[in-house]
Amino acid sequence: MRIQLLGPLGAEINGNSVLPTARKPRQLLALLALHPGRLLPAGTLIEEIWGTDPPPGAPATLQTYILQLRRHLHTALTADTATGTGTGTGSGAGTGGGRPRGAKDVLTSRHGGYLLRIPAPSVDVHTYESLLAHGHRSYEQGDDHSAATALRTALALWQGPALVDVTTGPILRIEVLRLQESRLGTTERRIDMDLRLGRHTQLLAELTELTARHPRHEPLHAQAMVALYRSGRQARALDVYRRLRTRLIEDLAVEPSPPLQRLHQAVLNVDPALTVRAGPRRASTFDLYAR
Repeated sequence: MRIQLLGPLGAEINGNSVLPTARKPRQLLALLALHPGRLLPAGTLIEEIWGTDPPPGAPATLQTYILQLRRHLHTALTADTATGTGTGTGSGAGTGGGRPRGAKDVLTSRHGGYLLRIPAPSVDVHTYESLLAHGHRSYEQGDDHSAATALRTALALWQGPALVDVTTGPILRIEVLRLQESRLGTTERRIDMDLRLGRHTQLLAELTELTARHPRHEPLHAQAMVALYRSGRQARALDVYRRLRTRLIEDLAVEPSPPLQRLHQAVLNVDPALTVRAGPRRASTFDLYAR
């Protein structure tokens, strides 16, 4: 079974869709998929669907939605068996490498809750987070090439905003915010590594788009300034700072942070620390002047 959460919701078993069209079963599938192999109490699922003031019939209605999900699973599993395309491993729906007997073995009721019995790598979020962990380990070991590659591969899994076509309740909403913040932070870290690897020219188009989408985001603007400076475009680097400062003053009545002001001064002074070889190895480009 494969489930996609980093973008539009997708779920299939060897090409056979198990994706419900009804809104609330889709919510349940997304929440269960975020925690594969983990028991989620019925109360947690009810809170996601109805909030903190559910109707009296919520437990019975929840069971109806679970039955709908199982029907989709049963249809896909039956088609998979009929065509003989199942492998029983990797993309299989069950755990331990064997094919489950039916939909109840995939979406299991247990101890007042439900769990989706699929391997964690079947869900793109968990593949993404595994790649992030690999990238951070490589960075700590001083291997910027491997770290940048791992983070770039992780980011390539995104097909749009997380769960972009799923209605989110209070629990999924927090998960979506967490994932979106992770995506932005991973993008920043990957750009920092690419800057250290001397790929400043290749980053210019991406950073132009990112700073336009995040017009008050200081670390991205710092990265754009460094990339432009290293590409021989000092005047444009200074213009990036000027536009950000104007936006911060107009929108928030604040000046840029001290690190960004020091970076601006470094660009004005042609500071040797801004070059690829002279720049120290820090956690981020923004930290270059965070003192």
